[in-house]
Amino acid sequence: MTVARKWKALVVDDEELARRLLREMLVQHPEIEIVAECGNGMDAVKAAAEHQPDLLFLDVQMPKLTGFDVLELIERENVAVIFVTAYDQYAMKAFDVHAVDYLLKPYSRDRFEAALERAKSQKAAKHVDAGELAAAARPAGQYSERIVVKDGTKVTLIPVAKLDFAEATDDYVTLVSEGKKHLKQQTISGLELALDPGQFVRIHRSYIVNLERVARIEPYGKDSKVAILANGARLPVSKAGYGRLKELLEEKK
Repeated sequence: MTVARKWKALVVDDEELARRLLREMLVQHPEIEIVAECGNGMDAVKAAAEHQPDLLFLDVQMPKLTGFDVLELIERENVAVIFVTAYDQYAMKAFDVHAVDYLLKPYSRDRFEAALERAKSQKAAKHVDAGELAAAARPAGQYSERIVVKDGTKVTLIPVAKLDFAEATDDYVTLVSEGKKHLKQQTISGLELALDPGQFVRIHRSYIVNLERVARIEPYGKDSKVAILANGARLPVSKAGYGRLKELLEEKK
C-alpha cells in the first residue's frame, strides 16, 4: 500500500479573506498541512526559513516586500510555488513563459485544483529567476521602487532613488547607497531591467549610475572618459556608455 505524500504549505497574502479562501479550498486535501499563514512578505521569509514548506501560495502585490521579493529571498530549492494574484491576463503571459503556476483572482475551484495538481506533480521545484520574472510581468513603464538585499538573516530595502551606482562583480552587484555598500547576488543585466532607463544608465559593462549623482564627465586617457559623481566616486565610461549618458543628460536640461 502506497502512503500518500504529506505536504507542508505556506500561505502568504496581505488580505485575510484571500487567506481564508485558500484555507477553505485546502480542507478537501488532508495530505496538505498549512504550517503558517503570513500577511506580509517579511513574515513569509521568516516562516519559510522556520518551516521549510514544500508548497507556497504567494500573493504578488503586497506592501514592503512583493511576492517576487519573497521568492528571491527564500531558500526555495524544493518549494513548489503557486502565485495568487490580481494581475491582468497580459501580465500572466510572463508566468506562462517562465513555467510558474498561478491563480488569477478571482479563481474557481476547478482552476485551484488544476494549479495544485500541477504543483504537486513537479518532480523537482522549477528554478525561477525572480528578478527576470518581475521584469517580464511588470506593466510597461513601471520599474522597481526599491531593491531588496539579503545578508544572512538581515533584509535591507534600498529605495532606488537613494542608489548612487551599482558595480558588477561576477554574478553579484555591489550597490552603493548613502555611503554604504551592499552585495547582492544578481547580474548587472538583471538589475538594469528593473531600473528606470530614464534615471539609470549603463555607462560601462560593469557599471550602472544614477543620473542625478553625475556631477561631470572628464576625459581619461586618449579615448576614454570617467564620470565624476557628487560624492567623489570616479566611474569608467565606455564609448557606448558615453553616448547613452550624454543623450540622457541633454534630455534632463
